[in-house]
Amino acid sequence: MSTVFVINSGSSSIKYQLINPALEGADAVVASGLVDQIGLEKGKYSIKHDGEKIEHTAAIPDHSIGLQLVVDLFAEVGLNLDEQDVVAVGHRVVQGGNLFREPVEIDDTVMDQIESLSPLAPLHNPAHVLGMKVARKLLPSVPHVAVFDTAFFADLPAASAIFPIPQDIADTYAVRRYGAHGTSHQYVSQQVPKLLDLDPSNLRQIIMHLGNGASVSAVMNGKPIDTSMGLTPLGGLVMGSRCGDIDPSVVLHLMRQGGYTVDEMDHMLNRESGVKALIGTSDMRTLDDLMAVHDPKGQLCWDVYVTRLKHYLGAYMAELGGVDVIAFTAGIGENSPEMRESCLEGLEELGIQIDPVVNNHKFKEPCVISTPESKVTAIVVPTNEELAISRMALAFAK
Repeated sequence: MSTVFVINSGSSSIKYQLINPALEGADAVVASGLVDQIGLEKGKYSIKHDGEKIEHTAAIPDHSIGLQLVVDLFAEVGLNLDEQDVVAVGHRVVQGGNLFREPVEIDDTVMDQIESLSPLAPLHNPAHVLGMKVARKLLPSVPHVAVFDTAFFADLPAASAIFPIPQDIADTYAVRRYGAHGTSHQYVSQQVPKLLDLDPSNLRQIIMHLGNGASVSAVMNGKPIDTSMGLTPLGGLVMGSRCGDIDPSVVLHLMRQGGYTVDEMDHMLNRESGVKALIGTSDMRTLDDLMAVHDPKGQLCWDVYVTRLKHYLGAYMAELGGVDVIAFTAGIGENSPEMRESCLEGLEELGIQIDPVVNNHKFKEPCVISTPESKVTAIVVPTNEELAISRMALAFAK
């Protein structure tokens, strides 16, 4: 059994999975876990294997110690990492800029290039590079592969990718629509034609990746033609703590009239906005609780969230010239029947009919939630970015 070790290194965390890319869904995961609160006085590290979870607390001063603790966890559950036939390590990277349009084997030059893109993803790319440096020392005998969130959208049509600002400035500072969650959008859009036995070369899809971070894409014949996130993951839909699309002059107005600095605006729009700004927390479960008791503040937040979803749904239906499949994925997309229903409610005239009984579930497996009479197929497809990363990394195995 050849396996791929998948790493998502954040500024204070390391998410990891050991995957058998030959299998599907949950069966592919040999073990998974999280190292959290790196650099704090007390951190946590855990592993899930064979239906059981082990978790410990300890000081985790840096990523090097964190990954060594992961190795120790594998040994603790009887999975010596050296004996798991790891043939590649896949690293999730948020921002590939204009430099990376597909996965690439990591060397020192590639790491330097990924780090050079940090102004486009200051919270993510430096942490990714740190994880790569540590992991390459820990597992030096196998290829390490960078898989980029932006790669799926690298060849967007110019009409979607270009922002109408002076193009010499855009070129100098690499300003364009990069998108995000591309690995998820790619995985789901490739799963849909297999699940529905449809020809991917003649299929119009809208992919709704709804989680704490959220994005939507329009996919024509297997290729994305538009996506909601822009230069950074801040644009597009309303998210847990991100505002999504706003009038750019809001930023200028608050800086001029309120005296806010660039860093303060960045923090406000990325960390204190979206759902959190409207109900006080970014946890969508709290929004569900507020809706259950008919709280006016919760209702307003829900309406704002759904209105933005419908805005993009309608826009992408127009761009595609119609739609054949609408796919919901990620934490909210897979687990909130109420959000799916609200998103598609009232669209019967557009050929979209949802089955409320079938829809009223949380889904671990793909499921069509539209009625047989619906001209548009609505489907829930659980995403699996780690499996997708493992398969891309596997292609580089020696």
